[in-house]
Amino acid sequence: MRFAAGVEYDGCGFFGWQRQAEGRTVQGCVETAISKVADHNLNVVCAGRTDTGVHATGQVIHFDTVADRPINNWLRGANANLPDDISVQWLARVDEAFHARFSATQRHYRYVIYNHPSRPALLRNHVCWQHTELDADIMGHAGRYLLGEHDFTSFRAVACQAHSPVRTIHALDVRRSDRFITIDVIANAFLHHMVRCIAGVLIKTGCGEQPPDWVSDVLQAKDRRVSGINASPAGLYLVKVSYPDHFKVPSDTRLPVFG
Repeated sequence: MRFAAGVEYDGCGFFGWQRQAEGRTVQGCVETAISKVADHNLNVVCAGRTDTGVHATGQVIHFDTVADRPINNWLRGANANLPDDISVQWLARVDEAFHARFSATQRHYRYVIYNHPSRPALLRNHVCWQHTELDADIMGHAGRYLLGEHDFTSFRAVACQAHSPVRTIHALDVRRSDRFITIDVIANAFLHHMVRCIAGVLIKTGCGEQPPDWVSDVLQAKDRRVSGINASPAGLYLVKVSYPDHFKVPSDTRLPVFG
């Protein structure tokens, strides 16, 4: 049997999603917890791997098992065995053709910036702090250059293992609420560090360091060195993964709200 589940986690206590020989990872904790419910070892596949310090409210996973348990038992049992910084939000049996990663049609990330002269204390691991005043309208205008299908070589990590740098951004929205600025990006898929790089580039336009059309120059350069430093992982959240309707996967968007 194949099951899908929605997972929420606070990424600041993990060395990213992917299981490693050493270091605490989200995948390692989730596999351990669900394996206890199944009473056998199992592997968990996610929709999108997240890096160290990156959070998720809408990560989607799937796993295969021979164990027959009621849905509520899977859900309560998994959460009973998970640490406090990970929670399974929903769980459902799915068709064996479903794949958390390869069946996904869109992924939605939210990036959160705290724009204030003084650094935050309570939110230090959950937002990107920028002390220089940012213009969210200019950032939104600059982001329009990234809409559509492009070669995003300038926005990928040097170690990115994707076979192609071409991705399609369906929506990019920048909004301000008091001292918080959110960047919502929806695409068919993302390259390694792509959203953090986009955020870093938009921040440069928002503070006046670069004009909005500089984003187009960065895109056309197809050179990672042109875009500059990635924005902090603390502000990044995977909030939704979309699938074709026939898989009947829950599609609620769970956004982190600030301001």
